[in-house]
Amino acid sequence: MLRQWWLRGATACSQFSRAHSGCNTSSKPKRSIPEDGLQLSDFIKEGTKKQRMKQIIPSIEDTKEYLNPEDLRGNGRTVCYVTYGCQMNVSDMEIVRSIMTQYGFVESEKREKADVVLLMTCSIRDGAEKKVWNQLKLIRSNSVNKSQIVGVLGCMAERVRHDLLAKRNLVNIVAGPDSYRDLPRLVAVAAGGSNAINVQLSLDETYADVQPIRVDAATKTAFISIMRGCDNMCTYCVVPFTRGRERSRPIESIVDEVRRLRDDGYKQITLLGQNVNSYRDLTMSPSTSSEDRVPGFKTVYKPKTGGLTFTSLLEQVSDAAPEVRFRFTSPHPKDFPMQLIELIASRPNLCKQLHLPAQSGDDDTLERMGRGYTRDLYLRLVDDIRKILPNVFLTSDFIAGFCGETEQAHQNTLSLIRQVGYSFCFVFPYSMRGKTRAHHRLADDVPEEVKAQRHLDLTTVFREEALKLNQALVGTEQIVLREGTSRRDATYSYGRIDGGVKTVFPNPEDIVKPGQYAKVLITEANSQTLRAHLIGEANI
Repeated sequence: MLRQWWLRGATACSQFSRAHSGCNTSSKPKRSIPEDGLQLSDFIKEGTKKQRMKQIIPSIEDTKEYLNPEDLRGNGRTVCYVTYGCQMNVSDMEIVRSIMTQYGFVESEKREKADVVLLMTCSIRDGAEKKVWNQLKLIRSNSVNKSQIVGVLGCMAERVRHDLLAKRNLVNIVAGPDSYRDLPRLVAVAAGGSNAINVQLSLDETYADVQPIRVDAATKTAFISIMRGCDNMCTYCVVPFTRGRERSRPIESIVDEVRRLRDDGYKQITLLGQNVNSYRDLTMSPSTSSEDRVPGFKTVYKPKTGGLTFTSLLEQVSDAAPEVRFRFTSPHPKDFPMQLIELIASRPNLCKQLHLPAQSGDDDTLERMGRGYTRDLYLRLVDDIRKILPNVFLTSDFIAGFCGETEQAHQNTLSLIRQVGYSFCFVFPYSMRGKTRAHHRLADDVPEEVKAQRHLDLTTVFREEALKLNQALVGTEQIVLREGTSRRDATYSYGRIDGGVKTVFPNPEDIVKPGQYAKVLITEANSQTLRAHLIGEANI
């Protein structure tokens, strides 16, 4: 097209020159815009669009010329850590704490006075990003430290990128999920008066060698990140673009971390990943499992083979810490082979609570979401799980008002919730995210007020079903891991039963300490909480 435009322009210029050089012409030629309607400004705009901003500014090589290793040291400078979003963000901030501490930075809770404020952010919904923007403004307006450095980390940093730095008075550094090791250098650049960014995604970064600094060690519960990224490419989800491709930690590094936590008295560990049960350690010998994906479920990628799978990992951590409860999140339904369910059924320290994200109960909606299964396949999986784990507690995720969702589709989702009976559901109104396939191919055509009503409907129905499940527990004895003290009454403690439901029980003499198991008798229940009498200390 560019060549045609140039030739047309050249022809017009030639005719114009002949007309003014004495050539015999019957009429004066007119200059006109080429037939395709494009002008030079259009090509300049197109060229600018294709230019990609650099992912690391300034480059590591450039800063070697003016930063020395001592410049990267904290030397007692204070850092305030602020975390938004999911458990993965909590785990990531524990990694950041460890890295910054190793470089001599000291944690501070005084946000307005800290030398550095680092915000771990979420980008899965528009509301999460708006909350961060508002907090950035508050941090700047309340700060009493004129040289304070503010950094945005995590998913929002990866998605919004350079636009964060455009707000020069709000943000100094931007670091994506795979660049936390570079934070001391980024802080050093910002301390010199320049903004800095590193949003380069990695194919192999897992932070396996970093020992996290836990936020609240007193609860004796911990998160362990076992894999990062996601390959599922659900049409609504921005995670593959903010977290990158799937890669798993070596299994031995995870088992070693479990042993350390066990020795430190931890009694509950949650294994984390964007698609946690697709874990596959390719550094080890091939898996003996014949099938890791649930039959009938589809993916956008070719079947993955070799290595040790999530079932192998769960077996090894269960063996390494038999007195520690293990949970995991967030999984995908396709990665629940029956070998995994049988393992969970056979081990008392593997919790009988499974997160089984459905997102919708309507086949057409599931197809537009790119979930890789139908309602019937999902329900068959639920039935297969309950044949092996009849008392399993199931939780799920649902999106209200996804692109093209009709009223009938919404009713189909409500009926799925009633049919399955979840103990808890995470329900959110749909929020269109840039870069996703839905953003490029679908229309966000459900009105906001309809999304809000459907969100309310989903929440109401899941709570009705959860109430039935919890009321059925009244009169039963359960094992609870004490996590802390009730905010409403200091004589009461709280924890969770094996199925994950929060339970409050009297513990006035502090007989059961945080991190200890207690046997309780369930006496009351609502849709989200159980109340119980303490029977005494217990073990699993």
